[in-house]
Amino acid sequence: MGDRLVKQITLIVSMAVAVTACASAPTPASPPVATTKPEARSYHVSDNASADVDLALARARQSGKRVLLVMGANWCSDSRALAGWLATDRFAELIERKYELVFVNIGMPRSGDGHNLGIARRFGISELTGLPNVLVLTNDGVLVNPTTATNWRDAEKRTGDAIYDELSTLADLPA
Repeated sequence: MGDRLVKQITLIVSMAVAVTACASAPTPASPPVATTKPEARSYHVSDNASADVDLALARARQSGKRVLLVMGANWCSDSRALAGWLATDRFAELIERKYELVFVNIGMPRSGDGHNLGIARRFGISELTGLPNVLVLTNDGVLVNPTTATNWRDAEKRTGDAIYDELSTLADLPA
């Protein structure tokens, strides 16, 4: 019986140690929650994108607003992300107060299948190195942000707050 008692005690102690180890083991971290960002496909092919820009400029002259000219493409995730933010209620309010918004599809400029690239040249941007591009224009067509217009290739990684803050600043920046 002594041998049997030692085995039982050993079994009980082993089980107690195992239970204690499980109870004190850290719980695995929850998987990170994916933050959803809005997305929209707003870059439609226009029969005359230059005329669309001209209409936005005319509306801006009447309203005293600026033109927010967004040049991108639906195949580009950064373009879709930026368009998605612009379609939210928060941005709609800013756009309503400060801008006339126009989207221009520029296709795939780096592959030789670019569209409407002359629109960027019209406002002093000689080359579009990526997508999207955000040109803020005064109502008489002066480019307000020549140094940052082509710096939106990371739009998908930007927060809504960062985009909103930049567009708010550009809305009131002297030309």
